[in-house]
Amino acid sequence: MSQSNFKVFLSFTFIIVFAMGGFAQSRQELEKRKKKITEEIEFKNKLLEETQKNQKASLGQLILLNTKISEREDLINTISRELTFIEKEVEKTSSLIKSLEADLQRYKDEYAKLIYNTFKTKNNYDKLIYILGSQDINQAFRRLKYLQQYAEYRVNQAALIIRTQEQLNRKKEGLEEIRKEKEVLLKEEKEASSTLFAEKSLQQNVYKDLQNKEKQLRQEIKKQQQEAEKLKKAIQKIIKEELKRQEEAKKKSGFALTPEAKALSDDFQNNKGKLPWPVEKGVITEKYGEHPHPVLREIKIQNNGINIGTTKGAEARSVFSGKVSAVIVLPGSGIAVMVRHGEYLSVYSNLAEVYVKKDDSVDMKQAIGKIISDTEQGKTELHFELWKGQVTQNPALWLYNVK
Repeated sequence: MSQSNFKVFLSFTFIIVFAMGGFAQSRQELEKRKKKITEEIEFKNKLLEETQKNQKASLGQLILLNTKISEREDLINTISRELTFIEKEVEKTSSLIKSLEADLQRYKDEYAKLIYNTFKTKNNYDKLIYILGSQDINQAFRRLKYLQQYAEYRVNQAALIIRTQEQLNRKKEGLEEIRKEKEVLLKEEKEASSTLFAEKSLQQNVYKDLQNKEKQLRQEIKKQQQEAEKLKKAIQKIIKEELKRQEEAKKKSGFALTPEAKALSDDFQNNKGKLPWPVEKGVITEKYGEHPHPVLREIKIQNNGINIGTTKGAEARSVFSGKVSAVIVLPGSGIAVMVRHGEYLSVYSNLAEVYVKKDDSVDMKQAIGKIISDTEQGKTELHFELWKGQVTQNPALWLYNVK
């Protein structure tokens, strides 16, 4: 094989290796996503164990099932995409093996010719005659150089055959590993699909049971709306009192916010989409704004924040550093804590007990209270709100890594 052909071979090999590396990177991302989805599903299974203890269908159980089914479908889709990558890897690796086998045979054929020619001229006396038969010194030098290059080329050709054979063996071993991975993924996909079918059956049963409890659900909705309204009015009252104090301070100093409060407010704004969750581990069970009820679709639910399901005994934690504006006791619906972050306000309600009091300074992720666990519904749920001035914000847009 000529030197130019050898360079082409090396370039081709580099391109293939680079391309396979790109596939590996994409597969690593899919593996990472699959692991994350699996962890989320396991967490929801843990929460579902709590909701199912009372052997009664509950709204919390339905919401968790809906979320888990969505994630299970996402998991199956991720596995399917990973299988697509693997099939492409199999195809490319098989193609490369065929190419390497053809190259190896060609190198062997060329090497056989070299050995034959070397055997014919192996007598050093013949080589000497070949050199001495030159017409001049320059031709003699060229003939000597040719014999040296011919010998080097033969050695390089032998080394190339060995390297190609080794590369071919590695690719064959790699192909076998890829096929094994494909078998594992196909099994995972089959199991996930089977589990999804069972979850959807359970979902339908829970949904039907809840439809038969329409009167009870309507009463629960009415109670929740009343509690939400009480909380909203309490928050608005405290905000108005704070604004009144700010106006008085502005008359004295000329500034509505102190420099410290302004800096804190700016820091909070700059962390939009990066704030830690108000619980260590949780799942959004009711989103912000107006949306249909999960069962009674004709009823619209208005949520000024988000509800986050978590594990029994979990604590609420501050999403940012700030100062406690108020601790509000809401009869029948626990305790709420309001934390001021400059012109922003975070609210944590449905707490059984609190660890802070008005005017306390709190740090990011500092525990501020224990969340109520509803034994009848089998759920532990934090209600979380964000306000800017007198306007509610969608907390999902502020918290880190919310789907």
